[in-house]
Amino acid sequence: MKSFLTILKWISGGLGILVICFIIFANVRGGRTFDAPLPDLAASQDSSVIARGKYLVYGPGHCATCHMPMDKHAEVEAGAELPLIGGFELAIPPGIFRAPNLTPDVETGIGSFSDGHLARALRYSVREDGRSLFPFMPFQDMSDEDIVAIISFLRSQPPVHNPMETTELSFLGKTAVAFNLIGPVHPTKTPPRAVKIDSTIEYGEYVANAIANCRGCHTTRDLKTGAFIGIDFAGGMIMKDDPIANGYSFISPNITPHLTDGVMTHWSESTFINRFKAGRIHQGSPMPWGAFSIMTDLELKAVYRYLQALDPAPGKFTKTVFAPGDVLPG
Repeated sequence: MKSFLTILKWISGGLGILVICFIIFANVRGGRTFDAPLPDLAASQDSSVIARGKYLVYGPGHCATCHMPMDKHAEVEAGAELPLIGGFELAIPPGIFRAPNLTPDVETGIGSFSDGHLARALRYSVREDGRSLFPFMPFQDMSDEDIVAIISFLRSQPPVHNPMETTELSFLGKTAVAFNLIGPVHPTKTPPRAVKIDSTIEYGEYVANAIANCRGCHTTRDLKTGAFIGIDFAGGMIMKDDPIANGYSFISPNITPHLTDGVMTHWSESTFINRFKAGRIHQGSPMPWGAFSIMTDLELKAVYRYLQALDPAPGKFTKTVFAPGDVLPG
């Protein structure tokens, strides 16, 4: 009996040591840095380049949706072009994520970052200090010209001093980084130098995937790592606990042209454009309707044509809006 108790103590002690080692490993390696190239891209002072960047930031790229104080969200949704001083906060299992100040303030913004640092953040999700960014931004496949346009606009803003807390990874988030479940996100193909802006399926694919992040919300994802685990554009992404949702939760709908499951299967091109121009209907919806409502008709036509050209995918959701207290599926 004593021998058994002794063995049990040794096993318990060994397990305890392993747990402690695991915790130390996750906390230390969870803050590690990554090697990713600094793209050889530089900001321009050309007014047309800056104008394109401004359009992307406040329009299809919807940067202002997050890089803004949470009490300014309604103003942004109404079309106000406020300084991108940061402040949006999102608490999900991997941590508390806070969108930073993107004005050229040296102390609290991007004023001390090189153009290469900014381009690397957009293309590889790697911060200026080498740590990884959680994959909220879908810009890995953005063209060189559009990345330059965004950086050029950001540089053109007046600097605004806005001290704020930084993102805090939870133990789960640190563990995900430690075991390479969260890390740099590389382009899926060689990014183009430029793209032709036209109402084509090809340009619609570019806008939907490299700028507007349609796939990011209309595809089921693992909320612990951000990994895509569902059929592209077939919906099913559960979005809850959004601080601006007023207690509502949402399931993203299927936007493929599936005859029975796709929500837009019978929409005409004009219906699609008019819906986007109409803006927000559900006040708590995570869709950045304010930003998307200022997209050009040409770009909306291109996105519509791309979505209609997708392979139909099953995935029907009888309910996509859940009021406070409603039980979500699963």
